[in-house]
Amino acid sequence: MGGGRVRSRADRTLPGRGHVDGALAFSLHSDDPFPSLITQSKVPTVFGGRPGADSGLSVPYVDCDNRGGAREAVRHLLSLGRHTIAHIAGPRDQTSALDRIAGYHDVLIDPDPELLREGEFTAESGARAMADLLDRRPDVDGVFVANDLMALGALRVLRERGLRVPQDVAVVGFDDMEAVVRDSVPALTTVRQDVEGLGRLMVKLLMKLLNRPAGHVPTSVITPTTLVRRASA
Repeated sequence: MGGGRVRSRADRTLPGRGHVDGALAFSLHSDDPFPSLITQSKVPTVFGGRPGADSGLSVPYVDCDNRGGAREAVRHLLSLGRHTIAHIAGPRDQTSALDRIAGYHDVLIDPDPELLREGEFTAESGARAMADLLDRRPDVDGVFVANDLMALGALRVLRERGLRVPQDVAVVGFDDMEAVVRDSVPALTTVRQDVEGLGRLMVKLLMKLLNRPAGHVPTSVITPTTLVRRASA
């Protein structure tokens, strides 16, 4: 969406136009101007997801422990005896993807750069990344995938290549999206974040923000993640 259209949307919906008292916003891409427009409007705002450090925003947010969840996923693959663990990452203009990359590096410290591939949080991009990994590193025996949709694409490619999951390649996703996990073959081991709980916390934090004493900003919240073990790893 172009910057002019975004600014027009903000002008129509944000106060001083008298339409809203507060806002819940999702900070996804680092080049999205909408979060900055919201904060410039002085609207009390809570973000879903941590704004990037380069955004210049100092606002309360609710996010899951992306980095800790990634560490748990990679440690689980290591506990299964996997030695060549790849990561299919999300786009680097999203803080959740960067945090999950950081968690991967926390555990493996200095992995071969060929073991890191970037997708777009879509099944198709996960499939492309998995195919590229297998072409370049056929010795891969474990993959941590930055979201469940990409993991779904990766599982499809592994089946097409005649590789068994988890016997040949173990796979761990992230999110525990019910609709995606239901369609995964085999059932996907993944890191669960409580999306509904995150939404409830955002509303509670916004209410605190609206009723705060002058100058007080509520503390941001990071919620824990949980590894859900199923058949893929």
